[in-house]
Amino acid sequence: MTGDSVENGPLLKDLAFPYRVYDTGKDSRECLFLLHGSGVDETTLVPLARRIAPGATLVAVRGRIPQEDGFRWFERITPTRFEQKSILVETAAFAAFASEVARRHKLDLTRATFLGYSNGANLVSSLMLLHPGIVRGAALLRPMPVLDQLPAIDLAGTRTLIIAGAADETYGPFAPALVTLLNQHGAEVDARIVASGHEIGDPDVTIVRQWLTESAAAVRTG
Repeated sequence: MTGDSVENGPLLKDLAFPYRVYDTGKDSRECLFLLHGSGVDETTLVPLARRIAPGATLVAVRGRIPQEDGFRWFERITPTRFEQKSILVETAAFAAFASEVARRHKLDLTRATFLGYSNGANLVSSLMLLHPGIVRGAALLRPMPVLDQLPAIDLAGTRTLIIAGAADETYGPFAPALVTLLNQHGAEVDARIVASGHEIGDPDVTIVRQWLTESAAAVRTG
């Protein structure tokens, strides 16, 4: 699903990253930032997100690096090695973008969940590690660690869900290292493995929906 039609949510270009806002009109403070995988655009995670959180406001963001017929979030050298300067530049730009889009659309970042898939999940984890405090909740689908150097940070209070694919031969072997990394920096990590490859689908929807429900309950009682 692509295009700028009204039913898809108009493509907004008033900030550093093109984005669409899908507001259900319901009185809900739940918000999901959606960061797509490589070679597609911001609309591709919307159907999945609607199944996960039907009442949430969705902020579907487009990566700025062209790839084939779509986009990605930062430059890569190989499928598992990434251009570090590109990561730093794009992550810093996204940090500023997230704060500004929240201000303009009256969204509460402390209650928002950043849902990223593949390259989009890698941007979210970089955002957590390089600009702590912006992301308080993250659902990372098929991620891997991408940063060569890390600052000294404290991710205490950051809830993170990581879902790896048992048959994901490219990213899957690296997922445990990301779990360890985030744990070492104080994040609360829930790590899962599903019986799939790099693709995402029904098992991910079920797990993320349950995790969001549990996270919301923890926030209310915390």
